[in-house]
Amino acid sequence: MPANALMYRGTVYPWHCDHMGHMNVMWYVGKFDEASWQVFAAIGLTRGYLRVHNRSMAGVDQRISYRRELHAGDVVSVHSSVIEIRNSSLRFVHLMRDAVANHLIAATVLTAVHMDSTTRKSCAFADEIRAGAARLLVPDPQPWLSWPLPASLLE
Repeated sequence: MPANALMYRGTVYPWHCDHMGHMNVMWYVGKFDEASWQVFAAIGLTRGYLRVHNRSMAGVDQRISYRRELHAGDVVSVHSSVIEIRNSSLRFVHLMRDAVANHLIAATVLTAVHMDSTTRKSCAFADEIRAGAARLLVPDPQPWLSWPLPASLLE
């Protein structure tokens, strides 16, 4: 699976919208969260793996840039890439787009830590998980490591 892989597709429903008529920020986070679990599964961190190996993932940082509004009936897609793999943490980016017009709607950069579920301490990724994450790694992660994200990445 290459970088910038499709990790979520969905629709904005009327109950996702607030009193101003656009999708409320809580639903952006929810859709990004669903994409995050797809990323984890794609690299090998499935529910089964986490249970058998007594592991978990914990989000420790999330930054979001909102670019356009979404309304009821809009169809969205989220494409994801890994931008940094460390001993026990992973940084990745999700780009949410209008699935029809392909406009960038929002971008988020997240950092998640791999943990031992008993000790609640960080622990190293297994080699096969690191290899899975490497398959989603962007060719040049450096521009993605700054915040706010450069405008050239948000087109």
